[in-house]
Amino acid sequence: MLIVMRHGATDQEVQRVVRVIEEMGYQARPMPGSQRTAVGLVGNDGRVDASRLEGLPGVQDVIHVSKPYKQVSREWKGEPTVVALPGGVAIGGVEVAVIAGPCSVESEKQIVEAARLVKDAGAVILRGGAFKPRSSPYSFQGLGRPALRLLAKAREETGLLICTEAMDAETVQWVAEMADIVQIGARNMQNYSLLKAAGRCGKPVLLKRGIAATITELLLSAEYVLAEGNHQVILCERGVRSFDTETRNLFDLTAIPVVHKLSHLPIIADPSHGTGLREKVIPMARAAVAAGADGIMVEVHPNPEAALSDGAQSLFPDQFAQLMREVRVIAEVIGRRVAEPASVGA
Repeated sequence: MLIVMRHGATDQEVQRVVRVIEEMGYQARPMPGSQRTAVGLVGNDGRVDASRLEGLPGVQDVIHVSKPYKQVSREWKGEPTVVALPGGVAIGGVEVAVIAGPCSVESEKQIVEAARLVKDAGAVILRGGAFKPRSSPYSFQGLGRPALRLLAKAREETGLLICTEAMDAETVQWVAEMADIVQIGARNMQNYSLLKAAGRCGKPVLLKRGIAATITELLLSAEYVLAEGNHQVILCERGVRSFDTETRNLFDLTAIPVVHKLSHLPIIADPSHGTGLREKVIPMARAAVAAGADGIMVEVHPNPEAALSDGAQSLFPDQFAQLMREVRVIAEVIGRRVAEPASVGA
C-alpha cells in the first residue's frame, strides 16, 4: 500500500503518517520525490483499515498495490480449488456440475417429481428454496424448515445432493444439518454476520454475486467465509442490475474468466436469474459452459405455469433435457465433461 502525500506536505505530516502506520503494527517506508512524498506500508496482511490513513492531514491518496482479498486470490493459492462433495461429485475440476430444480419447494409431490426429472436428464445436485428472500413481502416466502425435510426426502429417493439457501445465522445451522451445500443468495452477499456463520457451518458454501456487486466485492465476501476456516467455497455469477429492461438482469459472462484469473475458487453460472426469461436460459447456459463455468444452476419445474415463484424463468422438463444434451457437446469440445448422477445407494 502506498500513501501519497499532497504537494507541499510538511515533514510533520509525513511523520504523523509514519507513526500511525507503526501504531497499526506495520512498517513505514517514506519515499521522498521531487514533487511529493509517498509512504510505503510494508507487511499488509489484508487487514489494513485505509480510512485511518486517508483522513490524516497532508494525505492525498491511498493506493492499494496488492488485492484487498488474500485467501481467495491466485497469489495465495496458485492451483484451482476443487470442492469435493459426497458421492464423488466435485465442483472445480474437469467435470461441469449441473444443479437444477425449482425455485421453491412447494410440496412433497412437487419436489420429489422435480428431483426425478432433473436426475433423469443428468443433473447431480437438486436446488430448491426452503427460505425465500423476496422483493415483495406479499410474495411466497417458502415453506421454511419443513421444506428442508422434503428436500432430504427427495435426496433419499433420487440420490441427488441438495443445495438450498440460508437467510440468516439461525437458518444456517438448519440448512447445514440437511443440505450438502449451503447457498448464500444475492441479496445476502454482503450480510457479513451470515457469511461468518456460513464459514463456521462445516459445509461447502455457494456464494452468489449480489445484484449490484463488483467482482472485487464478490471476492471480498468470499474472503469472509475463508477467514472463518471454510475453504470449500463455490462462487456463482447470476447477473447484475443494469439499465436495460429487456432481461431481468445483465448476465455477466466475462465474470467467469475474470474470476478464474483472480481467484482459485470455482465459479458456476445461473442463467435463470441472469436472464429471467425461459427462452434465454438455454443459450446463456450454453455460453456459460463455453466460457469455462465449473457448473450451471438452472431452475426447472414440473409445471412452470403453476410455480409459486419464478415460473417465467423455469424450464419445462423437456427443455432441460435438451439443454443437458447440448452442454454435454460443448463441454467435450473444450476438454471437459458434464458430471453424471450416481445411482441411488451407490
